[in-house]
Amino acid sequence: MEGLLEERRGEWPQDSVCYRLYPPGGQNPAGEGRAELEQRREGIVGRLALLCAGYIWHNEAFRLQCAPARGDVPAHIGGVTNFGDNVDDEWLIVYLIQQITKEFPDLVASVEDNDGAFLLIEAAEYLPKWLNPDTSANRVFFYRGELHIIPIPQNPEERSWLPASNPTIPQALNLLTTHSDKFLAAGPIRKAIWRRLQSYPEKIHADRHRAYCYVPAGIAAVLQHRPDLLAPAVQAFYLRDPIDLRACRPFKLFLPKTRVMTLVKFTKCLYAQLQQQHFMPDRRSGYTLPAQSDQHFKAHALGMKLAHGFEILCSKCLQSLPSSKTGSTISSDPLWEGFINSLKKNNYFRGELEGSSRYKELLQSAEIYFQNSVPRSKSSSALSPGEQVLQLLQTLSYSVEELQKEEDSLLPEDDDSWLDISPEELDQMLEEASGRKLLNSVRQEEELDYDLRDVTKSMKAFVSKVSSHEGAEIPQSSATSQVQFDVNSFTSALDRILGVESDELDSDDVDEEEDYDLVDSETESDSVEGKLEEGMSATETLGNIQDYMEQMDQELAGTHIGKSFTKAADEVGSDRPDVTEEGAGGESEADSEGNLKILPVDVDLNLVENLLESYSSQAGLAGPASNILQSMGIRLPDNQDK
Repeated sequence: MEGLLEERRGEWPQDSVCYRLYPPGGQNPAGEGRAELEQRREGIVGRLALLCAGYIWHNEAFRLQCAPARGDVPAHIGGVTNFGDNVDDEWLIVYLIQQITKEFPDLVASVEDNDGAFLLIEAAEYLPKWLNPDTSANRVFFYRGELHIIPIPQNPEERSWLPASNPTIPQALNLLTTHSDKFLAAGPIRKAIWRRLQSYPEKIHADRHRAYCYVPAGIAAVLQHRPDLLAPAVQAFYLRDPIDLRACRPFKLFLPKTRVMTLVKFTKCLYAQLQQQHFMPDRRSGYTLPAQSDQHFKAHALGMKLAHGFEILCSKCLQSLPSSKTGSTISSDPLWEGFINSLKKNNYFRGELEGSSRYKELLQSAEIYFQNSVPRSKSSSALSPGEQVLQLLQTLSYSVEELQKEEDSLLPEDDDSWLDISPEELDQMLEEASGRKLLNSVRQEEELDYDLRDVTKSMKAFVSKVSSHEGAEIPQSSATSQVQFDVNSFTSALDRILGVESDELDSDDVDEEEDYDLVDSETESDSVEGKLEEGMSATETLGNIQDYMEQMDQELAGTHIGKSFTKAADEVGSDRPDVTEEGAGGESEADSEGNLKILPVDVDLNLVENLLESYSSQAGLAGPASNILQSMGIRLPDNQDK
């Protein structure tokens, strides 16, 4: 772990989160100061036992250790955790770090993962424009339970005490401890983070799922003593390959004839990974499944998958585990006594009498938490999950008959209907994640006060925006924005494109000529003459465009392309003197002299029709039409063909 803390972000394993807790002012404890830092770590670990004891981490546990000073990074408490496929583990760590800085207000904390300051990604819609991945280094911290962002200097006064470039960690710590009130993140940014953390700590218990599993007696006994070993077994089955499955034909450790029904505690992520895997066992393994109509089919399928996972997990270390390698006991660890004292100070045992059944359950959870979250001494040899399972099988005494008797007293399993998500629930989850206001799903379409004219106004405002190389900028209030059009700029651009009076000028010459015109303004007559010439050029340009358009109209007159557009007469009626009933259908007409008459096209109506057609073809899924409109704050109602 200490090696991982010293590595750079790009060198961490994929799906890893790094967290650091710095002492006040960026001190560098040494000697007695290092001992104080270690004492602080023990207090933090004991305090977090109330939240984390009994929690099943998906890949690696949240673990704190003291790291020495290295370069500009002062001595601190920190760790790196690989959370794997369960992103909830990452956000649980964020919640734990926030709570630590709230209960230990002199500590400053930073959290980042492989993507960098991922807290800013959660609040990307509300960040100032200057804050990007290049400028966010050593600027985002938790302090006293709140998110703080150190800004860049905006005026000469701020330049006198704020660093212009990214600050070093000691500089950032000194600024936070002296001017923390000036660095508190904006309200919308903090609210975006709070929305992600507001379900904790209740979410820790809500993410648990209990299910019946028909497993070999050895697995039932192991999970009763070490429920945290479920995670590596599920991962071994979930990430299996053909070589791993060789160990399961036939089984050597977990024989199918010893199976018993037991209640297994999962996290929702682990349960989903196991339940959603379609797998048929090899006939040589000895495992068979009842008919799918059997009421215990799911328990048999889950138990069969767990048995394969534990067998794969143990088969990888059967040859490498010496008979003498039993690992050190927890009671012999020098850190255990201090850990128990810290638990008692934080009322972990909740007043339970020592030796009672509830006290033993809490003590067992504390032992598991200690093994996973407290760095062991160098003298103690850490065992892999497979080695720990084999060690438990050698030391535990269990009876298949006694486990079978316990089947009648099992608690009911949890409902797993949460696995099935309807399209409406998915839309609601996405809207809540984006922080947008939810629409009532039971309202009918006719009850929605919806004006399609907002769509055309928003699209016009969007097209009129001038964007930079970083991409298109969506107008915040596009429905009320006015479209601006500069005729002079438009005609001047057409002059350069069509080559009017400048056939031999390339783009560089045009730029130089423009610069010269901007600088050279000695006489007013020259400026007036230039404007007259520009006006004549624009007139000639518009005349040429009109000629081109008339030629195109003549060529298109004999085609049916006009029928693909909706004309204004279709919507408002043919009350114009130059529009006949025949022309209202979308075709052009010729007058008595043979001149072509162009019926007006309803641009707004064609725009809305095309957008609605594109939106309808998405069939409720994400697509270009819905993405563009939702980015402008417009949400079309569901297509109900009314």
